[in-house]
This record gives sequence, structure tokens and C-alpha cells, in this order.
Amino acid sequence: MALWRLLARHLRPRRRAVAAVVLMQAAQTAALLYLPALNAGIIDDGVFTGDTGLILRLGAVMAAVSLAQGGATLAAVHLSARIATEVGRDLREAVFLHVQRLSTQQVGGLGVPSLVTRTTNDVQQIQTLTMSLLTAIVAAPVMAVGGIVMAFAQDVALSWPLVALVPVLGVVTAVLVGRMRPWSRAVQERIDGVNRVLREQIAGVRVTRAFVRQDAESGRFHRASEELTGASTRLGHSTAALMPLVVNLVNVCGVVVVWAGAWRVGDGLGVGELTAFLTYLAMIQAAVLAAAFVVMNLPRAEVCAARVAEVLDTEPGLAPPARPVRRMREPGRVELRGVRFRYPGAQDDVLHGVDLVVAPGTTTAIVGSTGSGKSTLLSLICRLCDPTEGTVLLGGEAATALDPGLLAESLSLVEQRPHLFSGTVATNLRLGRPDAADDELWHALGLAQARDFVTTLDARVAQGGANLSGGQRQRLALARALVRRAPVYLLDDPFSALDHTTESRVRQALATATAGATVILVAQRVRAVQDADHVVVLDEGRVAGAGTHDTLLRDSPVYREIVRSQLGEELVG
Repeated sequence: MALWRLLARHLRPRRRAVAAVVLMQAAQTAALLYLPALNAGIIDDGVFTGDTGLILRLGAVMAAVSLAQGGATLAAVHLSARIATEVGRDLREAVFLHVQRLSTQQVGGLGVPSLVTRTTNDVQQIQTLTMSLLTAIVAAPVMAVGGIVMAFAQDVALSWPLVALVPVLGVVTAVLVGRMRPWSRAVQERIDGVNRVLREQIAGVRVTRAFVRQDAESGRFHRASEELTGASTRLGHSTAALMPLVVNLVNVCGVVVVWAGAWRVGDGLGVGELTAFLTYLAMIQAAVLAAAFVVMNLPRAEVCAARVAEVLDTEPGLAPPARPVRRMREPGRVELRGVRFRYPGAQDDVLHGVDLVVAPGTTTAIVGSTGSGKSTLLSLICRLCDPTEGTVLLGGEAATALDPGLLAESLSLVEQRPHLFSGTVATNLRLGRPDAADDELWHALGLAQARDFVTTLDARVAQGGANLSGGQRQRLALARALVRRAPVYLLDDPFSALDHTTESRVRQALATATAGATVILVAQRVRAVQDADHVVVLDEGRVAGAGTHDTLLRDSPVYREIVRSQLGEELVG
């Protein structure tokens, strides 16, 4: 039912356009049904009697009806295509916007390759079915029923083969559609698999080459492609069988009609009536084929709609508050109270009862071994995810109660692996402040020590910053954060790809640029945290120490071990 629910939701605002399509389809179908009767009149009452005037009059009527039918068909197809493309556009936008509201865990659960497939291929299947439905939903049943009625009007005795044909076609169609559904689902899942393997191989092409695994990865892609080919072939067998069966059944019915009609002509049936009868049979065949085309698309569209609905029906893990707070009591203050966090499906918590207070205008550094929860803590502060237990407060207000816009404006984040978007240096730097002037961009680039490789703001940046080194990407991400000028800076190991000299210059520039702002810095290198106002040591998700660099050297065994491993015994004291 997901398909019909989605179509009803997106066609309801366009009900006037849909009604216009229905009227035009009904008009063109009625015109088509009227043409064979006019043709029969021309043959029986005009040609055989030699009445030229009647032939001309009925011919003129046929020409007018044909023009009207053609115009109605053209308008109906044009409007149907427009409605279908708008439905596809709205569905893509709905999926995209809804995904933006999901937590990172929910996005990971659905899978990025699968989300790409659902937003593109799945929506395209629904759009194709919408087009088919709009062009056939009226024309096919009216043509089939109307053809039978008009055939009965020509000759009742010849019409019974048509009555017998309809249930046979229904049974054949139902059986084949039942076979198509499971293979349709398999095809969409196999497309997800191909996308997943392809994304991994493109992103990891350097690793593949470094370990000389091209043949193994080619084999993995070949297996995924073969699975998709196999599922598509099985679906294609059922799909391909439907059309010939329908055509042959209708043709067999036509043979019976022609054979019986030949005997009926001798018993008073007019040649024109027989011609009209055969024309109606052809119309019924065309209607059934149009319906068959819809039926062929239906199983796959149903599967696609269920996959799209699964995304849209996923309750956002980061739902905005019903009554958002739009003003902070103490801007720049960050506090965590008894925060625990566990990733979905994990057995253990990543953070265990973390308490932390960061005063406005101070710099707090967070250090710890790999996997101690440092990056997770920053994700909780900027609400990329919510704590399993406890509360995160920004400016004296719970992060979950803040207006999302206010929360975003209050934070400037530099991720451990910064992401750059395809475009220019300027478009990337203005991501947080679209109205930033060029002088501000150059100033931020200078602070981030990026002016040595950025010669123009219009320099191209490839998707993900693929045309830049790791250090260059980090410096551009730092510049982007500085352009934002937020009261709170969250820096997740922003110097990891920089050499010591560049790091030192960047840290000095940042200290000046962020004066008066709150800075929370995650760092692996001890040198980067020595001058912080406050240092927090995390060990296996717990706060193992807090204080200044000197006090932690004296009182924290975990911190002393970190310093010893990096700077040597003599610098520990």
C-alpha cells in the first residue's frame, strides 16, 4: 500500500490537473470508439450504395473527430508527463530533506549507497509508473469496455469471444505479476549492492593499488554485477512473457472472430460492420497492452515505493523540539551532565557518565587514546547525535531544546576528516556565512596558513577535496570555521595532517583569531594542548583527569603516559 499512499499524497495537490487528464483521456477514447462506427457507415451506406455525398459528409466528420482525438491525446500526454515529473521531483526532495533530519546512526543503518539508489532509481520507477497510470488509467478500461459494448452493437453473436477473452487475460496477468514482485525487490537490492561495491572501490582505489588487489576487487564487482544481471534476467523473463501472451490471446480471438464473421457476412452482416468489429478488437488489444505495460511496471514500482516510504517513515533521531528555545542564557558556555552514549547495536557505552563544564571564552583540550570517545563527545555537543543518558547544555539550555538554527549559528565545527564540496574555494569558505566578503575570506585563509596554495578564490575544488592534500583540506576547513565566527569552536584534531612548523603557525594564529570565543580542541599531539586553559583526559570513555597541563603531569598517570610516549621521559619530569 506504500505506493498508493505516496501517489495519493503527491497527486492530491494536483487533483485539478489529474481531473483534466482524465477528461481529455475520456474524450480521446470516446472519439476513437466512434471512428469505426463512422467507417462502417461509409462502407455499408456509402460505398456499396454509391452515395458519394454521404461518403463526403461522414468523411468530414471522421476527419474532425480524428483531429479532436489527436489534440486531446497530445494534451493528455503532455500534462501527464508534467504531473509525473513533478511527482518525481517532489519525492526526491522529500527524501533528501528527510535524510537531513536523520541522525548519523540512522543514515548509517539505511546505508549511503541504498539512500542514493532510493533517491534516484527508486523514485524514477515511481515516476514512470505515474506516467503510465495517467495515460492508461482511463483510456485502457474505457477502451476495453467501450470496445466490447460497441462490438455488441455491431453484432451480438460475434461478441462472445471477446467476453471470454477478458477473464483469461486477467488470470494470465495475475500469475505473471505474482512472479514479478519478488524479483523486483531482488533487483533493487542488487542495485544497492553494486552501488556499495562501486563506492568502496572508487574511494579506496589507492589502497587497492597499494596492495595490488585490482584483480580481487574486479572479481568482487563482477560478482555483484552478475547477481544484478541474474535478478534482472529472471524479472525480464516474466516481463517479456506478458506481452506475447496478451498479443497471441487477442490474435487467437481475432482468428475466431474473422472465421465466424465470414459466415455471418452471408447471413446479413455488413462488410463495414465486420470491419468495425475487427477494429474494435484491435482497440481492445491496444487497451489490454496499455494495461499490461502498467502491470509490468507495477511490481517494481511497489517495491521501490516501499523502500522510499521506509526512509520517509523513519522517525528522525534528532527531532526538533516542539517549543524551541531561541535565546541562550549564557552564550559560549558548554556543559555535559552525566552523559552516557552507546551506538545502536553496540554492547558497551562509548562514554560513561561524563561531566564537563567549559566556561565562555576559554580553551579546553580533550586528549586520550584512540577510541576513548573524544570525537563522539564533540558529536554530542553539536548534536549530530543525542546522548543515551544525561544532558548536553549550550548557553545554559539543553541542546535538545534549542532551535536548530540557533544551535547551528552557535557552533563552528572542524571535523577530523574535513569534507569539501565540489565548487570553488570561495563557495566552500562561504558555507557557514554566504554573505562573507572576499577580504574576510582572504583573512581567514591567512590565519589558516592556506594562502601559500590558494592563489585565487575561484580555484576549483573537486568533490571531497580530492584535488587537494590532507593538510590543504584541513587548512581550508579551518579557514571555513573562522569565516563562520561562531561563539563556540569545535576542533576535532585539526592539525593531524600538518607538519610541526605549519601547526605551530596555525595554532598561534588561531589563538589570536578565537580570543574571546569558546574553543574545544581534540588533539593527539600533546604540544597542541599545552597552552589550553583546561585539559580533559578521557580513558575508555571516562574522565580520567582534568586540569592544566602542569597539574595533570603531576596528578594524572594516564596523562603522564601520553606525554611520555610523545615527548620522552625527560620532558615528563
